[in-house]
Amino acid sequence: MIIALASPCIASSVDEGLDRIKRLLSDASTQGAAIVCFPEAYLPGLRGQDFEVLPFDQSQQERVLQVVAEWARTYAVATILGMERLTEAGRQIAAFVIDGRGQMQGYQTKNQLDPTEDQFYVPGNNRRLFEVNGIKFGVAICHEGWRYPETVRWAAARGAKIVFHPHHTGSDRDGVRLTQWGAAGGPYYEKAMMMRSMENTIYFASVNYALRFQESATSLIAPSGQCQAYLPYGQEAVLVQAIKVEEATGLLAARYAPERHQEFR
Repeated sequence: MIIALASPCIASSVDEGLDRIKRLLSDASTQGAAIVCFPEAYLPGLRGQDFEVLPFDQSQQERVLQVVAEWARTYAVATILGMERLTEAGRQIAAFVIDGRGQMQGYQTKNQLDPTEDQFYVPGNNRRLFEVNGIKFGVAICHEGWRYPETVRWAAARGAKIVFHPHHTGSDRDGVRLTQWGAAGGPYYEKAMMMRSMENTIYFASVNYALRFQESATSLIAPSGQCQAYLPYGQEAVLVQAIKVEEATGLLAARYAPERHQEFR
């Protein structure tokens, strides 16, 4: 199976964001990808960062989903689109999953918010698996995948061969320019990617914005925990890679025995 991880620059308008999505979708399709994943809350942008978040209401949400679904069908590539989801309780961070026929499979909400996000968003409360071309996968969004490994194990224990991890780390204004993936003195994020993969024996696909000062690269980690490929820091592009589904055995996730962790009484 061929997958694609799309890393766009921050959008200055919804239409510009859609243009970037279309271009990267087309590029992924040309390279034979069956599925492409975009970063966390790409439209309208993740709140609380050092850039302006675009105006985004229910009509904008519906329009974006309709347009991207049409492109998914046109380019015959399933799409995981990081967006806001507007609810009566408040705004959620979500990843909408659209198949290659343009049909909405559903969405995964971010259920474990970073403490700094509490003022902007409300958490979701459900997890689910998705399937494309017979391959099951899960989605864990940013902070969930970094700090709550249970969110990845949940999917792996239920047969997911890969977990997609749309996220945002870094800044477009200032910071340190990373030069070496997984460097000992660098941020912990890329090391966490390795752990999410090897502790479950599945693929882990982590997707960041293309920022001038990224703190983690858009990366594909193999079930062994090795980085199979990554995009250069700060580069708007799509990473297209073939995965060997048979190597994603989920062995370690399947061996987890929660009944052995009962509190002693």
